[in-house]
Amino acid sequence: MSVLERIQAEVDSHPVVLFMKGTAQFPMCGFSSRAVQVLRDAGATQMHTVNVLEEPEIRANLPRFSNWPTYPQLFINGELIGGSDITQELFESGELARMVSEIQAR
Repeated sequence: MSVLERIQAEVDSHPVVLFMKGTAQFPMCGFSSRAVQVLRDAGATQMHTVNVLEEPEIRANLPRFSNWPTYPQLFINGELIGGSDITQELFESGELARMVSEIQAR
């Protein structure tokens, strides 16, 4: 399986995927920490995280897959949502909570 197929499999297998530096329990950068906290504040109880620091092939190829250059990268229902700033904006508008609640209602 190619690295792009692995990335696609991660995105397809989980409704909420956060490609980040570190883990949800131990974020390794402020942006990743903020994204995890915003997701939790929006009500996300189930999020799958991928530590790009432990997956150098994914770290190198995810920007090509998503056409997004930075980390973290949030995918919801297979769609790239964006990075930390966009996640924060969606939270502040209430849109992130709506997206998360729709997933968890399933």
